[in-house]
Amino acid sequence: MAAELQFTAGDLARMRFAVSPMWEVGPSLRLLHSGVAHPVHRPWVEQVGPRLAAAGPERGWLTEIVPPAGYVPDFVNPAPSGAAPTLGSELAAIRATPDAQVRRDLDRLASRQGGLGPRLRALHADPAAGLPRLTEAIEAYWELALAPYWARIRAVLDADVLHRARQVAEFGAARVLNDLSTEVHWSEDRLRLRRRSRPLAPGASGAGLLLIPSAFARSALFTQVAAEHPPQLAYPARGTGLLWAARPATGDGALAVVLGRSRTLLLTELDAPASTTELARRTGLSPSAVSRYLTTLRDAGLVSAHRAGRSVLYARTATAEAVLAPLAQG
Repeated sequence: MAAELQFTAGDLARMRFAVSPMWEVGPSLRLLHSGVAHPVHRPWVEQVGPRLAAAGPERGWLTEIVPPAGYVPDFVNPAPSGAAPTLGSELAAIRATPDAQVRRDLDRLASRQGGLGPRLRALHADPAAGLPRLTEAIEAYWELALAPYWARIRAVLDADVLHRARQVAEFGAARVLNDLSTEVHWSEDRLRLRRRSRPLAPGASGAGLLLIPSAFARSALFTQVAAEHPPQLAYPARGTGLLWAARPATGDGALAVVLGRSRTLLLTELDAPASTTELARRTGLSPSAVSRYLTTLRDAGLVSAHRAGRSVLYARTATAEAVLAPLAQG
C-alpha cells in the first residue's frame, strides 16, 4: 500500500531538516526489543541491553507507547521547532499536548493493536497526570541508552544534513527526496510513500516538509502526518554503518603532552561509555585516580557523566571527539 502527499511550490520552499532526539528513542527501543543481532548496532545493543535489563526503565510505559511494529502515537514525536531541539524541549512539547489529541492518538493505537495497556488506559483517562510520568520514563531511557552516545550519534546526523543540504543546492529538492529511501518517490508535485498503511486525505497535514535523519531508522522510513503540522519523514542517516567503529587515536602521544598520559589514556578508552570501575580495570589505574582524572576531564568539557542505575557512565563529548579525530587519521 502507498500514500501520496501533494505539494505546492510553497511547501517545497518550506522544506527543512531537523535533528530530533525523540526520533532516536522510538526506533532504538524497537531495535532493542526485536532481539535481532543487527549488523551495525550490535555493539550498542550489547552495551545497552544488560544496562536496561538491570534498570528496567524501558518496561511499562515505553513498551506500551512504542509497540514492536506499526503506529506510535503522534504526540510522542512533536514537530521539531528548530533545526536541533534538545530532548528537554521535546519532552516539554509532549507534556503540553492537548488532552483531546492524546486521547485521539491513543484511540487510534488501541484500534490498531486491539486495546491499550494499563498505563496507557490511565493516560487516556487523565492525560495531565499521565504525561509527566511518560516523559520521566523517556528521560530515564535516554540517560541510560542514548545520552552517553549522543555526541557520536549527533555527529553522524549533522553530517547527513550537511550532505543533503549540499544536494539541494546543487541538484534541487527532487534529487534529495528520491535519495532518502526506496520507500519514497517524488514525481512532479507528489511525494509517494510506499508501505504506508494509512491513506492520506487532501490537506491532512500542515504546510512544508520536515526531513529528519535517524541513526536507528535502519532501512525503514518513519512518517508522521498530522493536522496543522508539516509532515515528518525520519529516514536512515548516511554514515550509520561506521557509527560504532573503534576510533584509535594513533597520535595520542601529542595529546598526552597537553593532557598528561593518564588523562589521555582514559579519553581514548572511552571509545564506548564506561564506569569508573571498568576504566580502572582496563587501564590499571586505581579507582580513585580514575575518578580524579575524570573530574578534570569533565571540568574541561571533554567528558560527560550519565547516571546508569547505581553507577555512573562516562562518555566523550563532542569536543573530545573533535580533538581525537585528527589523531585517528594521523
